[in-house]
Amino acid sequence: MPNTASFDLLNKLRQLLGNAHVLIEGDLSAYEQDWRKRTHGKALAVVRPANTQQVADVVKACAQAGVSIVPQGGNTGLVVGGIPDDTGTQVLLSLQRMHAVRAIDADNLTITVEAGCVLQNLQQAAEQAGFLFPLSLGAEGSCTIGGNLATNAGGTQVVRYGNTRDLCLGLEVVTAQGEVMHSLSGLRKDNTGYDLRNLMIGSEGTLGIITAATMKLYPMPTVSLTAWAAVPSVAHAVKLLSLAHQHLGAGLTGFEMMGQFALSLVDKHYPQLRVPLWQESPYCVLLENSDSESEAHARARFEHLLEVAFEAGCVSDAVVAENLGQARNLWHIRESITLAQAEEGLNIKHDISVPISSIPAFVAETDALLTREIVGVRLVNFGHLGDGNLHYNVQAPENCDTRAFLHENEDRVNTLVYQSVKRFGGSISAEHGVGSMKVDSLPDYKDPVALALMQQVKRALDPQGLLNPGRVVR
Repeated sequence: MPNTASFDLLNKLRQLLGNAHVLIEGDLSAYEQDWRKRTHGKALAVVRPANTQQVADVVKACAQAGVSIVPQGGNTGLVVGGIPDDTGTQVLLSLQRMHAVRAIDADNLTITVEAGCVLQNLQQAAEQAGFLFPLSLGAEGSCTIGGNLATNAGGTQVVRYGNTRDLCLGLEVVTAQGEVMHSLSGLRKDNTGYDLRNLMIGSEGTLGIITAATMKLYPMPTVSLTAWAAVPSVAHAVKLLSLAHQHLGAGLTGFEMMGQFALSLVDKHYPQLRVPLWQESPYCVLLENSDSESEAHARARFEHLLEVAFEAGCVSDAVVAENLGQARNLWHIRESITLAQAEEGLNIKHDISVPISSIPAFVAETDALLTREIVGVRLVNFGHLGDGNLHYNVQAPENCDTRAFLHENEDRVNTLVYQSVKRFGGSISAEHGVGSMKVDSLPDYKDPVALALMQQVKRALDPQGLLNPGRVVR
């Protein structure tokens, strides 16, 4: 039961937001359970502010009461970074009501949106104005731009446009003291001191609460073509990537690699998708080429690339989508791997990055290590090869109790994979963040001086430790 101090805080929050937006009863699992359904917390209250001033007022009230706050966007994260603990003492602050598109500046090629704006809605607003917003990922129908910024999300077009950080020009942020940092200018050059914008991006709500952002827009390409290629090995996929950079230049906007077993799961659980070429080769690659001239120009460059790749032995077979519908189907296959894994059963996910040149050796060495150490393990290897990011996942052996398998092997598997990542100079979190799942592993794989500086920044900006405690750094 809430104590007197908690009752006083709840009453204050109701005064600030109205009773309808301070939720303490009923089914709150949409806020208190993570997307993978692995963790279920209990909040003192779920609060739903409508604007930045209300966010600031909530933070001030919680700071005065000494109550910690867990900010949450679309609740699509994969590292349990936006779920309250089970004590019933934390306030869950949902930004979903703050979803407005505030402004589009066509001449400056920027769009300013509130943190709760769903990524797909941002994409559509940009498209309706005649522009491209290139951030694209599997959860784009429900994730929010605030969450994308808080985790510095990646997605499928990083090879051309960069992570969310690279797409952001300004932020509006509520600090741990309930003050508002107004920095939404769409300036591409502002050399007036520490880059606080980039400090907030990727901080997972531990340093401040992002309430709005000014993001870059790009001219809409005249045409985008998609190809699906079978490759004999990871090394050949890396060679194909090099050729794609050489022959497509900035036109290369997507380069995804998918292992045979990953695609077999899609074929098994979603046979209507008709996965091409997966039985013929250990890996397939999905390439996207965007062109500002014409479809004929784009297709000629694409076909020339594939001809060179065939001659070099990098590609054994390939198909080029003939229309937008076919292209969407190919991308849908790629995005369905995670869902197919879930249909197959509980699994151990890894979001890792290593230098692209080291990926073939990393995969060969780590595949052999896991196969030797854990009998029957099945490896689901896919991801954004174009930027060195693999979702190197581990599926339990067939016909076993998956929950028991995870309980007995998850820590061991994570250690084996993370140690291999470290040997190859990589990162244990490429685009999903640290959250609470990786916070205790981070000291083993992060430079100690860097980690100490991170802890100093946390103490300086959030001395009470009230913003998303237990995430990123202890």
